[in-house]
Amino acid sequence: MKNSSRAATIVVLLLAVGISPALSQSNLKEGNNSFARYTKSKDFKQLETARKFADEAFKTKRDSTNFRNILLRGMVYSTLAVVDSNRTQKYPSDPIDIALSALRRLTNRPVDLEYEPQIDYIRRSLSKAYLIQANRAVASENYQQAFQHYQKVDSISGGAIDVRHNLAVLSLRSGNTEDAIKRYKSLTAQSETASPTYILELAQLYVKQGNNEEALNTLIRGRQLFPDNKEVLFTLINTYMADEAYAAVVPLIDDAIAHEPENVGLNYIAGYANEMEGNSEAAKKYYEKVIGLDANNFEGNLELGLLYLKQYISQPDNADLQRKAQEYLLKANQIQPSEVNTLKSLAVLYDQSGDILQLERVNNILNQLTIN
Repeated sequence: MKNSSRAATIVVLLLAVGISPALSQSNLKEGNNSFARYTKSKDFKQLETARKFADEAFKTKRDSTNFRNILLRGMVYSTLAVVDSNRTQKYPSDPIDIALSALRRLTNRPVDLEYEPQIDYIRRSLSKAYLIQANRAVASENYQQAFQHYQKVDSISGGAIDVRHNLAVLSLRSGNTEDAIKRYKSLTAQSETASPTYILELAQLYVKQGNNEEALNTLIRGRQLFPDNKEVLFTLINTYMADEAYAAVVPLIDDAIAHEPENVGLNYIAGYANEMEGNSEAAKKYYEKVIGLDANNFEGNLELGLLYLKQYISQPDNADLQRKAQEYLLKANQIQPSEVNTLKSLAVLYDQSGDILQLERVNNILNQLTIN
């Protein structure tokens, strides 16, 4: 009788041992089926059913270490983290945290190639979920929180370029300029990850710091990496002009004008840089282009008049140089009648040519301007 009772107990125990794995397998199968139906229909009820089975398949310690159970849990909760971004359902923990925990457990060991697509799905879903949170933080101007969310995306996505760029932008908005510079330098260090936008933004950061040397070095590198990019070229030229580095402008300016042949400002810069470098004939050509594009351009007329005046002073018998100097200086005076430099230049011209009446007229105007 005792032996019979003992045998019956053993049978019950054996049955009990056999039930748990079978039940777990059933939950896993039903959960995967429900999730597959959700991916086709996008019916949230199917996702909720998949969640129910995934939870049931994860109750015991043994079940919670099963790779396929963890995989299902990661797929379900990473999806919920996105589609239920407002958290309308009740969860034991935030779906994003549950999914991230699952991902870490899935990737802390060698993974069979068979499961790589599912793990990539979890990564993509988690990245989307953190991006949703980051964008909401940006909208509320909570840049520190947005930065933290983007850091999560960065670690999950394996350093996606757009995410790294957003981290640099958010570092700057959070007031951490040094970290922003560090991140932009990392982005621009390799040609594969660099872009004209990153070059220009890094250069601007250096300008704000007052580090013009590094700003210039950044733009020079940008010019080497992106020789056809207009914005990098124009910014480099403007930087050289601000530093009065006219010799560096001259070999670049024709490339810039090729982008915008009718840009009055560029043609003026070309004339001025060449004039400063002693290339008078080239400077004339560019100033003439300025006037051709804008007949009433004060600077173009004045600079052209001054060039001819300078040549006339060195060649006082050249009537053609006198005529041209007078023509352009008078035009400049017509555009801005009270501009002192133009009047002084006309006074020099009339003194050189011996035109006493015009010299007295100009000097009277200058005296009146000085008295006023």
